Formats: sequence, structure tokens, C-alpha cells
Amino acid sequence: MNHRMKGAFRTLYGEPWWHLAALLASFALCGYALARLLAGDWWGVVQWAVGAALVHDLVAVPLYGSADWLLHRAVRAGRPRSPHRIAVVNHLRVPAFVSLVLLLVYWPLVSRDSGAQYRAATLLDPGVFRARWLVITGVLFGLSGLHLAFRLWRDGSGRER
Repeated sequence: MNHRMKGAFRTLYGEPWWHLAALLASFALCGYALARLLAGDWWGVVQWAVGAALVHDLVAVPLYGSADWLLHRAVRAGRPRSPHRIAVVNHLRVPAFVSLVLLLVYWPLVSRDSGAQYRAATLLDPGVFRARWLVITGVLFGLSGLHLAFRLWRDGSGRER
């Protein structure tokens, strides 16, 4: 593509040409994965997707919406929308989100429900996942707390000057 065509493409599309190429490649990869997934038990996949959407919308959204509301109430310090309060909430939200996603993905192993199947398939001990998940969760919250302390220290030292 010459420079003039690139400029016209970017004006029409709004992004560089490689953005569209990467987007089309990701759609092709997702389409391939979906075709492979649906080639087996397509009805089970449909049931799982609909069930997951319903559980998310009817159970998870009210739960994490309420948890976020309670977190904001617990952290309320000073003004209702102070930057420090929002920083504290976000530094609790992120590690909690990552930890819960890891728990959701590895739930059968963390809960030790599929221990015999895991051992038979991999010949590895499934008993380590709960402790590892707890350590990862602790490290996530610890690093987030250190980052928050550094941010508050930096903001506080900047105001004194």
C-alpha cells in the first residue's frame, strides 16, 4: 500500500491496516475453534453457554454488584468520591477479580472434586492446587497493597513540595 492509500484507509476505517488484519485473523481463529468445539457435542455446548449466561446474569451480577456496593461503603473515608477511596477500592477489586477467575477456572482442582481423574490423566498430585491458589491470592493482594502504599506515598510526597 502506498502512503496515499494508507491515509485514505485510515481515514475511512479509523485505525491502521494491520488492526483490521489482526481482527480478521482473530475472527478466523475463533471461527475455527468454534467449528471444532461444535463438531462434537454441540447440544451440550449450547446448554452450557445458555446456563452460564443465566447463572451469570441472575446470580453473579447481583452478588458482585452487592459486594462492590459493600466495599464502597466499607472504604468510605472523607469525601464520597475522593481519589484515595477510589484507588483503595480498585486495589482491592483487581486482585479479587483475578483470584476469583482463577478459582472459577480451577474449581474442580481447588475443591479436590476431580482428584482421581486428574491423577489418572496426568500422574500428578492434585492436592497442591488449593494451597497454590491461596498463595497466589495472597501474593496478588500483597502486591496490590504495596502498589497502593507506593501510590499514596508518592501522592503525599508530591503535595508537600
